[in-house]
Amino acid sequence: MTRMSTEYTGGGDPRRTIELLWGVPGPPRRGPKPKLTVADVVATATRLADADGLEAVTMRRVADELGVAPMSLYTYVPGHAELIDLMLDDAHGELTAELPSTGWRDALTAVAEDLWRLYHRHPWLLQITTARPPLGPNTFAKYERELSALDGLDLDELELDAVVSLVIGLVQGTARGSIDAVRLARRSGLTDAEWWERSAPVLAEIPAADATNFPRASRVGTAAGQANNAASNPEHHFRFGLARILDGVTLLVERR
Repeated sequence: MTRMSTEYTGGGDPRRTIELLWGVPGPPRRGPKPKLTVADVVATATRLADADGLEAVTMRRVADELGVAPMSLYTYVPGHAELIDLMLDDAHGELTAELPSTGWRDALTAVAEDLWRLYHRHPWLLQITTARPPLGPNTFAKYERELSALDGLDLDELELDAVVSLVIGLVQGTARGSIDAVRLARRSGLTDAEWWERSAPVLAEIPAADATNFPRASRVGTAAGQANNAASNPEHHFRFGLARILDGVTLLVERR
């Protein structure tokens, strides 16, 4: 199984990264007019990541796809770290749909579902750790949109930020489980049902694994497995968890 790498945002040159994110031109260059744009580089890197994960996004591979010498790519993007920031901010630009005007619960649900779909379109986003998020226009707009879903609620700034963080954390965790399940089925060649058909008879041969020794795990696991026809159902966990977060925010506001 291919090891999924982890990338970190904020690891490049802060000044040049911010300038690139906001389209601030660099110093004038001598020589012929550039063949490419930064957007071309980002689009190609994103296409590679969509197909093969972040492991495929190397400066050499991107240059090969664009038909240029690897060193020439650095005239557009200073390095791999800056490219990751640009890719992430560009992906955030897909989150532009107008939010429902039927109340904050509907609006925050739309925020979560949009992000769920974004992660499934671009699974490589879940390989990126955003301890230092890219300070680009699309990332700012994403946060602004998320906060706007909570307009009108009697929450202070720290509470608003915490609610958004809770929702994003839920979506990331459950989307990662959903994507991992699909990858595992593809790589193993077995569906969850087929995996259990092979595993259950072996487990039954082991006395210590008898269900009477694990009554709760057996009862709950059997019921969940039968309902989901799988070892787990990340989409159900996503929707169940989101509803509980919304219930908790409702209670918090009502207590005010």
